[in-house]
Amino acid sequence: MARTPTIGELMREAYEARGWGPAKLARELGIAEGRGPDGLDRQSVRRWVVGKRVPTYWLPYIVQVLELDAHLVQAAQSSEPESAALDTVASVIELGRSDVLRRNFLAASSAYALSALGLPDPEAVRRRVNRAGGVRVGKGEVAAVRQMIKAFGDTAAEVGGGHARHLAVRYLTEDVERWLNGHYTEATGRDLFAATSELVHLCGWMAQDEGNQGMAQHYYAHAYALASEAGDLELSATALRGLAVQAIDLGPKFAAAALRLSERCVEEAKPLDDPRAVSYYQTTLADAAALDGDRRLATQALKASETAIEKTPDAPPGASWASHFSIGRWAHHSGMILARLGDLDGATQHLHQALEIHGLDRRRSRAIVLADLGRVHLQQGDLDTALATWTAFLDCADGVRSVKIAEAANDMHVRLDRYEDLPEVEELRQRAAPLLPTQVV
Repeated sequence: MARTPTIGELMREAYEARGWGPAKLARELGIAEGRGPDGLDRQSVRRWVVGKRVPTYWLPYIVQVLELDAHLVQAAQSSEPESAALDTVASVIELGRSDVLRRNFLAASSAYALSALGLPDPEAVRRRVNRAGGVRVGKGEVAAVRQMIKAFGDTAAEVGGGHARHLAVRYLTEDVERWLNGHYTEATGRDLFAATSELVHLCGWMAQDEGNQGMAQHYYAHAYALASEAGDLELSATALRGLAVQAIDLGPKFAAAALRLSERCVEEAKPLDDPRAVSYYQTTLADAAALDGDRRLATQALKASETAIEKTPDAPPGASWASHFSIGRWAHHSGMILARLGDLDGATQHLHQALEIHGLDRRRSRAIVLADLGRVHLQQGDLDTALATWTAFLDCADGVRSVKIAEAANDMHVRLDRYEDLPEVEELRQRAAPLLPTQVV
């Protein structure tokens, strides 16, 4: 059997085929990452090539610049010796610091999303247990991380991810980093990794809600790695779902990646018995299948999600993302899946249900449901009801910073173009103008 080449060997072969040396590759990587031509030294490249270091943070840029095959990169990651193991903690902190400095990031890519899933290191927590130096970390620090996640998440859900992402990222790089590199038991380490995974996932969600798809993908991939290293199946499945939803939002070009990611998400979550979680992941699979044109699978997964959500106990949600998947959120997602499948009456019914029981205390959520419902009413030929619904959407969306809101306003603006002679339509389009993406206004 042929030996799997290392990442360093893949790099050397690719840059030599271009007539480059380590210095030229370092220059191109610095430019791609956003630091400029002097942002990376050639000695770093040489250490990667000979196997003394693994380019954890820089790997996506290496894949981009050298146009490496994602499957070969994943195989190389899996075969790295333990001495060169990928350090997810160091990688995610470097990602956060780069985010704070507002450097450029790769555009979202289905190839990178899938290859990134080779990152988790099952021994990562054990290697950090009882390490010398660093602050002592216990249950109190883990509880603090989870409390901050709730505070940041509540703010983002109300007024959009664009308002508080920089605060969440600074908390990750300035506070949580000290604890990740601190002194703790294995049990505390796993809890800390799990809590950090939730925080990193939230940073990804905020980046995506702000419109930065490439950065969001990096965060989701790291959230998956941290959750896997913590041994938390629900969090790792949720990170996979984040990548799948991102691919769905990017449209038909990413349908195959969305379907594969959502299938892996459902597979990862099989051992879980929380009906909310089961419904959460099955709904995503239904959405991806509908995008891919697989009506049979979409219908099957949607039915499975409905069966699961109906078994949800009458109890408050837990701390995790999946435990917050309510019947109202299910109704919203299901309504849009039905609309994608052409069942507009069913979509209308589900969206009204969502408005009645979900999003009343979250302006961002309620605004998005109203925008979707207005579009469905227009598709049904009911202009008056669509206009009334979109008026409510604009009332609710005022002050919310979210790419979802901007996209919804733009969608409404474009769909109403054919009715621009009507005074009430022109008034609505003028109200929507401040919400539109800059390039549209």
